[in-house]
Amino acid sequence: MSARPKVAIIGAGWAGLAAAVELADQAELTLFEAGREPGGRARRIHGSDSQLDNGQHILIGAYRDCLRLMHKVGVDADRAMLRLPLSWQRQDGISMQCPRWPAPLHVLAGLLAAKGLGWRDKWQLALALQRLKWRRWRLAEDMSVARWLQAQRQSDWLVEQFWRPMVLSALNTPLELASMQVLATTLRDSLGGSRADSDLLLPRLDLSELFPEAALRWLCARGAKWQAGSRVSAITRTQAAVLVDGQPFDAAIVAVAPYHAGALLQDVTLQRQVKAFRYWPIYTAYLRYDADISMPLPMMGLQGGTLDWLFDRQALSGERGLLAAVISAPPQLVQSMEREALLQKVRADVEYMLPALNGLQPLASHLIVEKRATFGSVVGLTRPHCRSRVQSVYLAGDWLCPDYPATLEGAVRSGLTAARQLMQDLPSSRTAGGWSSAEKTK
Repeated sequence: MSARPKVAIIGAGWAGLAAAVELADQAELTLFEAGREPGGRARRIHGSDSQLDNGQHILIGAYRDCLRLMHKVGVDADRAMLRLPLSWQRQDGISMQCPRWPAPLHVLAGLLAAKGLGWRDKWQLALALQRLKWRRWRLAEDMSVARWLQAQRQSDWLVEQFWRPMVLSALNTPLELASMQVLATTLRDSLGGSRADSDLLLPRLDLSELFPEAALRWLCARGAKWQAGSRVSAITRTQAAVLVDGQPFDAAIVAVAPYHAGALLQDVTLQRQVKAFRYWPIYTAYLRYDADISMPLPMMGLQGGTLDWLFDRQALSGERGLLAAVISAPPQLVQSMEREALLQKVRADVEYMLPALNGLQPLASHLIVEKRATFGSVVGLTRPHCRSRVQSVYLAGDWLCPDYPATLEGAVRSGLTAARQLMQDLPSSRTAGGWSSAEKTK
């Protein structure tokens, strides 16, 4: 009789994989994934002959759990990602480059030298951040970012030039709806720690290579069972076991999107909770030119354009002439555009930012639309607990991470939390003969 519990992981995105890696030495694992590849909403596009992802993600130095798990499964973060000091470079907007000085001097020096901001705006921005720090990055009562900015006397120029694009980038939520407490937590982790915590980590590898594929290889080498193309349709609880499409397990972790989790567990309370979630899209346009790309930095923004940020994939992944343009939480006007019209707008922005490309037609262009890329980090959003109402069934996903937006780190943290809660709870189900539930059904 096995001394280790049998655990099912439903969903092999970053949250499910994080849970599996955490449990690998403590449980017999089976991973169920509806798709053919791991990674969820942060992976390589299936069938692409280029290093195209289904979205352009960046990490920061404060993402310790992501970095720890990458190291654990054999990913060399120094090779896999380009580490840059905190910078904010937006053409026709604000430009700020923080030096590699100890915190918080690096932010102060970067702000003092920033271009595109007057001294009054610099003072008001620094004062607003310092007030958050004095309050230990906690608000007495949550409110929208827009309301908080008004209370902090941030000018309209500062709001439009800095706060709005920053909130869209960090939370993918309009600042009129975005939770200031979630933003404060993000600022705490990026600006409130060491200098290295605020570093930008830009992937050199495609997102599948960055963690999911390495994690799956690592798990399979340790005996985990991989069931790709397996969309789980039912999870039920009997007195003896958790049944995943009829297969018995001692416990299960459901690491799927919120709108799938409630239906899968047939949990009315959870279904009611997830109905409160709102979702925003992210558009990523890939353009490939028959030319060498030359950007001052591998990541730059454009103030007042259609695209928010432009990434030099030639500098990052080595693919000649490849650019990735990101539009976060696009307004309805953008969402209503036809594909070609939107790509034309993006191309016009690219040519404005990179005049050397004027008149050149891209060799290829791809528009990736994630309609529900992230949940909205809105005021008053209640996150469910990782322990579901079904005994021995746990939840994981970025939407469960308290006070954190939809990020890779949030997904990984939620997976770790679910795994640890599972192992804490399961010993209470032990019998003198070992792990009783699934074993007795054999």
